[in-house]
Amino acid sequence: MKRTHIIVAASLFTAFTAIAQTAPPATAASTYPVKPIRMIVPFPAGGATDILARALSQKLGEKIGQTVVVDNRPGAGGTIGADAASKASPDGYTLLLATSSTHSIGPAINPKIPYNAETDFTPIAYVASSPNIVLVPNSSPARSMREFTDHARKNPGRLNYASSGNGTIVHLTTEYFKAQSGTFILHIPYRGTALAMPDLISGKLDVLFDSFVTGMPHVKDGKLRALAVTSLKRTALAPELPTVSESLPGFESVTWFGVYGPKGLNAELTARVNQAVNAALADADVKERFARLGAEPTGGTPQAFAAMVRADNAKWKKIIAERKITAE
Repeated sequence: MKRTHIIVAASLFTAFTAIAQTAPPATAASTYPVKPIRMIVPFPAGGATDILARALSQKLGEKIGQTVVVDNRPGAGGTIGADAASKASPDGYTLLLATSSTHSIGPAINPKIPYNAETDFTPIAYVASSPNIVLVPNSSPARSMREFTDHARKNPGRLNYASSGNGTIVHLTTEYFKAQSGTFILHIPYRGTALAMPDLISGKLDVLFDSFVTGMPHVKDGKLRALAVTSLKRTALAPELPTVSESLPGFESVTWFGVYGPKGLNAELTARVNQAVNAALADADVKERFARLGAEPTGGTPQAFAAMVRADNAKWKKIIAERKITAE
């Protein structure tokens, strides 16, 4: 009798062991997230990137099933926050809302940044893009991008443009236009495009490739004339405006926003966050809040996002080298 009990017990132990070995183990991705997620924003609270991050984080939290807390880490053109994110644990609980400044232009113009933008992060999702808008004073003879280009070509060195400072997206976009169009327009840097607006409105400046969100209100108020936007295709934010690429094929310059994790984030967690970000971007409220910032949701795969950033970085690196642009 005892022998029978021992045989039965041994059989049951063997069966349970086999089941345990074949059952799929619990993974980090299957239980993720079990605590709040931190989204580092490498720019100050109240700015465009911060406002966009808060619109995204609220809906992302709903889609992923956990609170997403915005953590502002401003400084050094976004470098401080990006560096902090690169050094975080790759467990899915630290994300970075990066921009063109931290991962395209910054690395291209400043070789001393403390991280490698391509190898120290895990790309997760392309969040949004925002074009620049080409503005001229109402007194300008140009009423289209083609007319402005022709006017600049006929008057080399006689026209000027404003920027928000050396090495900024406004500066680089205008230099990119000059290179593509074969024009010579003098650069006058300001400490922000808002400071350049009075001179542009009065006609002391000839053109400004401003951020859409800050430039468009002056057009709506009738103070400036908009010639085009710098996205490759017309933007739903102002579908009546042509693109620069309609007269200069292939021209594109946008400020992009995207979510990264630290290097080493595994594929399951990356896919989980990517899926939640894409679901958040499809939400009507997020689209409306982005539109108020002059940004259009994008979305897509981590692979497509990584490819876009590589191409964007290569483009700016080429322009910076050819035009001998420095951040000083």
